[in-house]
Amino acid sequence: MNTESSNSENVYSILSKTQRLRISDGEIKPVLDGCSNASHLLILIWSQLGDFDNLEYAWWLQKEKSKLEAQGITIRAIGIGDRNSGIKFCKYTRFPQEWLFMDSLAEIHADLKLYRGLSIQFPLLSTSQKAWLNLMLMCAGIGSPGTLREVFRGYTGDKNAPQLIADQEVVSGTPLPPIKGSFFKAAGGTGFQRPFELATLRLRNMTEVLNNWNIYVPDSSYLTQRGATFLFDSQRKLIYEHRDRGILGFAENKSNPLSFFFDS
Repeated sequence: MNTESSNSENVYSILSKTQRLRISDGEIKPVLDGCSNASHLLILIWSQLGDFDNLEYAWWLQKEKSKLEAQGITIRAIGIGDRNSGIKFCKYTRFPQEWLFMDSLAEIHADLKLYRGLSIQFPLLSTSQKAWLNLMLMCAGIGSPGTLREVFRGYTGDKNAPQLIADQEVVSGTPLPPIKGSFFKAAGGTGFQRPFELATLRLRNMTEVLNNWNIYVPDSSYLTQRGATFLFDSQRKLIYEHRDRGILGFAENKSNPLSFFFDS
């Protein structure tokens, strides 16, 4: 696997010196605490925890949990928010609290030179209002390449992606009546991502976030900040990285976001 950035050699050095609030105990700890013997180390730099990218990323990690455990991979994530954000996120996604750290000011994002997102300085608007307006523009694809295409993929389906909802699974927690996975057979069959399947999961995430907005997003100043993925081998050599360039751009392979690890 190839890395994507000229400053790749500095990433581990920065992370090894980083301490943040750990969700499991509320203490300030090194983010690489307990990682010294990991055969592979996956570091996720997440945006606001109410960002759909992170909710989807955590969903994929849960879906592939057994495979990741079999490979002996160690995972750590740093998100933007506070401890309440992290606790709520972990409860909803089942992401382990001991793996998640919080950076309320997005300082690690700046240290790693990650994409801040669209940052047009509209006059007379507050910082929060500017962030909201820039976010809306990014949702429309401005300063956020690939976002609209990815939104449409959620509705049209993807034969290169696996089936996301099992036939016997019931999706609830949306404004719609509970939907059984077998419903999607009528939209195209089985064994791949059917039309509206991903959009339904995203609707569930949206409902969760909007119902708990102030918990997930305690400070809207960082709404446009994007994240990144870094994978290190046993010698802590950076063997893969992906730096998000837009909303819903958390993976290079949208059809199978964790393929960078399993195909290596």
